[in-house]
Amino acid sequence: MQITRQTEYAVRTLLELASIPYGQLLSTRIISEHQNIPEGFLKKTIQLLARAGLVKTQRGSQGGVRLIVPPDKITLADVLTAVEGEVALNVCLGEKGVCPNKSTCPVKCILQRAQEALVRELSQESLLEIVTGKVFDLKEGHVQL
Repeated sequence: MQITRQTEYAVRTLLELASIPYGQLLSTRIISEHQNIPEGFLKKTIQLLARAGLVKTQRGSQGGVRLIVPPDKITLADVLTAVEGEVALNVCLGEKGVCPNKSTCPVKCILQRAQEALVRELSQESLLEIVTGKVFDLKEGHVQL
């Protein structure tokens, strides 16, 4: 499994927005320049983030995009879900979970644990913690600045 470029762009966009005062508008041109994201692709990514209820866009010469969820309430898991949809390592672990071997599969429980660990890890820190550098390092047992 690999995170798509669009998810990477969404993370970088939201980190850019999290680094300015909450609710402040930022133009897509500035985000595109600062994050080196093609503006056309950025606009499509922002549409996904808007549909997920994370950002709001405003048209016009004074327009732009802004966070509508505080950055301390958004995690990487939220961004991944907003862009990619439900996190499911295998089809059997998705909402529809269609698999004829689901009840007898010896691998399902292992994949389930891996998926839960992934979501748990991506839910650990908020965007605010990431942009301020206050990320807890489990291996070292302290806040990494």
